[in-house]
Amino acid sequence: MLTEESISLAHTFSLTTSLNSKWTESPIDPATSIMDSIWNGAGEFQFPNGWVYAKNDAKFLYLVLDVLADTGNDLGTGDYYWLSFDVDENRGISANKDVNYGLYPGNPNKMGIQKYLGPGVWTGISEPPESKSRIEFGPSPKSATPHRIWKFKIALTEINASLFSLLGLPFTYFGFRVHSTNPALTIDYPANFYQNFSNLTKLYFARKPAPNPSLMGAIIGTVGLIPTSSSVLNAATGRATTTAGYYVEAHNAAFGGVLNFIANSVNLNALIGIGANKYRIMHATPGSATFLPLVSAWTNYRWTGANYIPISFGADVNKQYTLVNPAEEYSIDDLLIQFSTYGMDTGIHRFKVEFFKADGVTPVASAAQVLSLYIDNNVPTVNINSIKHGAVEVSACAIEQIGAGTDGLTFNVTANDPEGNLRAWSFSATYGENQSTAIYSQAYETAVPPGTNWAGVLNFAVPTVPANWRPPLQCAYSFTIQAWARTTNGYGYIGHSSYFRNLTLLV
Repeated sequence: MLTEESISLAHTFSLTTSLNSKWTESPIDPATSIMDSIWNGAGEFQFPNGWVYAKNDAKFLYLVLDVLADTGNDLGTGDYYWLSFDVDENRGISANKDVNYGLYPGNPNKMGIQKYLGPGVWTGISEPPESKSRIEFGPSPKSATPHRIWKFKIALTEINASLFSLLGLPFTYFGFRVHSTNPALTIDYPANFYQNFSNLTKLYFARKPAPNPSLMGAIIGTVGLIPTSSSVLNAATGRATTTAGYYVEAHNAAFGGVLNFIANSVNLNALIGIGANKYRIMHATPGSATFLPLVSAWTNYRWTGANYIPISFGADVNKQYTLVNPAEEYSIDDLLIQFSTYGMDTGIHRFKVEFFKADGVTPVASAAQVLSLYIDNNVPTVNINSIKHGAVEVSACAIEQIGAGTDGLTFNVTANDPEGNLRAWSFSATYGENQSTAIYSQAYETAVPPGTNWAGVLNFAVPTVPANWRPPLQCAYSFTIQAWARTTNGYGYIGHSSYFRNLTLLV
């Protein structure tokens, strides 16, 4: 599959380009025709003799190589593609990290994956866990003449991509080859990409889906991707619950980390239309009736038509911010403020927005909205209280002989979140070479009724079957307890803690 071949026609271009992927509301099956309306509005750029289209959701990148020049419907005669990703985003080829996709031998609609070992050198091929590819021959939005089209569904986890990092704009680097025997054609974009990653195309992921307007609050429409209407965000508890299948999972979740307040664009544009130019975010701490201005500074990324450039935002001397031009496209559209909750008191914080005309003095009336969020940046407390062999505590680094029959170990652990924002906890053991065994775990969805808080367990005797836990084999073991918080930054859960104890068990 992925071996170097003689090149009938090579196009060499060294200019690095950028591709701005667009959000898709529905997953795209690679078998779906490029002429289907689901591809409308895809991000695109032109390469020699073709086009690239891109859309993404929170789990997959949907990519198309529309090869206008490949007009020979000769599948099976040697046509193939390579599609490489710079997994660690360092613009260099990293052995056993960066990946290359291509056709699986003997099956034109089956994708293979391999890792780079160095420039132009790869591991063997295997089937990727989730990614898929499909071919199509026919017209496309760019040409009515039937031609070859390669379509991909790339799992973001396979290329180490995430939409939810707030450290910067989410992106990846990629390069590709398309090869045809009739007509004789080989296009590498960029030139020699498989030997040098320095000129790979930069692909920016979309991370701004449009929630149903009925779910959005009047002014602060969403916190990250989580809507603020009463059907999602409980004003009394300050916690959010999204429906199954929504972009972001939240089960009676508190908030923490760095938060983005994103405006209801319809109402925001209406306010701009009547003269709103400046605004102020007002904030009341837990138990306080007094609202004070919230001051923060952040960077958003504005699309120039070819690239994203960072734009800095901050409050003026009046602790007000200036509304951006709604016609401009940003990585996070309609972003009112980005601020850190680290250091804030745990509890319900309240927020509201005030609008003013350009003088910063004349108020502009807006819909009343007070947003209540339960802020909690504490991580769960975890501890292995005891590991006993019979009635005797087994200390760390001990070498313990486990007898025959029912002899074994018993455990007592703590996985507790006093604020009631525990999502899950687990107790397990690792041993040998990359081996592990689950001992006990609990998750919020099955531990308590929906909508209630859950603190987890304190001084909990771990139940095992049989009552005395026996090791699978004689080895050194690391017993680990982990716990995850039911706290979200609006893009995903955050907050994790762990604790371990190492023993050697002889059987």
